[in-house]
Amino acid sequence: MLRALRALGLAALLAVVPLAAATPSASADDRTAVGGGTGLIFRISPTPEAPTSYQICTLTAVGRDAAGNLVGLTNAHCFIDDKGNKLVGEKVYRDSSPAGTAAAPAPLTDSRPDLAAGVIGTVTYVSTPNNLLNTGPKGLDYAVIKLDESRVAPTATVGGVTISSIGAPPANGVRMCKEGHRTGLTCGMKLGTNGIWFTHLIWTNGGDSGSPVVVGQTLVGNAWGVQHSSPILSIIAEMNANGGVGAGFHLAT
Repeated sequence: MLRALRALGLAALLAVVPLAAATPSASADDRTAVGGGTGLIFRISPTPEAPTSYQICTLTAVGRDAAGNLVGLTNAHCFIDDKGNKLVGEKVYRDSSPAGTAAAPAPLTDSRPDLAAGVIGTVTYVSTPNNLLNTGPKGLDYAVIKLDESRVAPTATVGGVTISSIGAPPANGVRMCKEGHRTGLTCGMKLGTNGIWFTHLIWTNGGDSGSPVVVGQTLVGNAWGVQHSSPILSIIAEMNANGGVGAGFHLAT
């Protein structure tokens, strides 16, 4: 575990085992479909072909920015190392292992980069992480990934979640769900707010960091652990203020 509240971007250390067969491309034009709920694998050592350590997280959403770039969002803490360095420039792969469920989480040791798709994107921005359990500055905990459109195509549906709109978190007591690579679809009511975040009873586990939190088909936040999420509208507002890749984010069509 890297540091407080980084458990969901869990580093998986494992013995070298044969690589699983590459997953076939998911779209008709041979690009791989990615969207909110798709598993990510990165910080791979020593090589993608024979990994012995890596980290996994989950995409929050895929959209376009004002410049037309295809952009993916996930959690910031996935791309911060033990020394606090933000890993802008990190290359990202799709996790080719099957997604798990709450009852049967996807084994961390099964995660492998999709070598057929190759590098699907590059991290261009890492925000302030949540720092909920320490004295660091409190952030919205999001990262921006510029996706490679020659390799991936956006999809609105991953697992049990379809994202068709973006909105604010609901009233307390409303049922929400998330789709994470490690534990799949889990749901729970919104409890309230805690500073810049909202709280809920949605179950998450290591590798679910960045999972989209939805009400019906409306994306309302990104999950980062201990039943907390950041509002997607706050994330978009901060991206707009920062400018660059991600500014003007809207769902891809």
